[in-house]
Amino acid sequence: MKKRVVVTGMGAVTPIGIGKDDFWQALLAGKSGITTVSRFDASEYSTQIAGEVKDFDPANYMDKKEARRMDRCTQFALAGATMAIKDSGLDLEAEDRDRIGTIIGTGIGGMETLHDQYKVLFEKGPNRISPFFVPMMIANMSSGQVSITFGLRGPCMCVVTACATATNSIGEAFRIIQHGDADVMVTGGTEATISPAALAGFCSMKALSSRNDAPEKASRPFEKDREGFVMGEGSGVVVIESLEHALARGAHIYAELVGYGSNADAFHITAPAPEGAQAAKCMALAIKDAGVSPSVVDYINAHGTSTPLNDKNETLAIKSLFGEHAYKLAISSTKSMTGHLLGAAGGIEFIAASLTVQNDIIHPTINYETPDPDLDLDYVPNQARKKVVNYALSNSFGFGGHNATLLVKKYNG
Repeated sequence: MKKRVVVTGMGAVTPIGIGKDDFWQALLAGKSGITTVSRFDASEYSTQIAGEVKDFDPANYMDKKEARRMDRCTQFALAGATMAIKDSGLDLEAEDRDRIGTIIGTGIGGMETLHDQYKVLFEKGPNRISPFFVPMMIANMSSGQVSITFGLRGPCMCVVTACATATNSIGEAFRIIQHGDADVMVTGGTEATISPAALAGFCSMKALSSRNDAPEKASRPFEKDREGFVMGEGSGVVVIESLEHALARGAHIYAELVGYGSNADAFHITAPAPEGAQAAKCMALAIKDAGVSPSVVDYINAHGTSTPLNDKNETLAIKSLFGEHAYKLAISSTKSMTGHLLGAAGGIEFIAASLTVQNDIIHPTINYETPDPDLDLDYVPNQARKKVVNYALSNSFGFGGHNATLLVKKYNG
């Protein structure tokens, strides 16, 4: 029999706040974290805005010497994991660390390190490359560093599925606990790609909003005048564990993770499949996995990127799966405030969904000014809303056609 799995710890590094509480309060207040890029001179870029993490000091979470040997991406992961483990109340000295694992994914990995070391290579030659270049750059190092720092010797791996990364990471960690291969997993996603090359690449794709004169208004999911996503950075890491283990140690339980769905569009490297057909099936898989019907879902934390195609197709997917119930659902996009954290997006959005079912408050989709007549569902515009939420879905869809959905429910014992 599969084990029940619950959420017991949360750590968030986001453009609207560091730490679960600051992040959640900013979401409820409808605070935008989108500003003009400050990490480098972006004045020649068509898009000059992003969701940067402000006031992040890695020394608050790790040794300064060790921090210098980590990419910003890994620093975010370790900070998120440190907060999540502390929040969970786990006493690692009393735990069997062979039964605690780590799955923290990233869409791209050490992009900033890659950029900086290529610059060194071209300007100073191969003998000046840092000996830490490779271990700072590779995508799996976020999971590896968390495992090393906390002595977690259970399953340790890295999922890379673009914007679905964190959701797949949490889903695979969920499976590991369900099947009894670990008691506790530290899991989620991290990303730090606000760098010259990455921003230039997304600009070249014409994927980003160019609303440079009003950064805080640029991310506007499901709204008529949306014209591209906004890059973000940060991490979202959670501690999940078997219900049995959580009860034995008297843990605080935020929510119960009950369903996980994952599939592929098999259609295009960047565009979603027409009509959102596979996205609908992915949500259906998560609901089926939980053994419930679509009608029990109260809220969807949408992928909601603020791009013309994604928002349209996600809406079509929701209508296809839920039928008339789609019009009773509350739907909101965290990305309207944080921008798109790429491989970390599903992590912070899973935290938001879990806090929603715990607190019965839904954060808004901000910048919703002009309704799109083709998108006629309830996107919780501009103001947070009190509503009893027993079941919440969290959607993530990534380049390459990766789809992932998690279903959480209110914990009732």
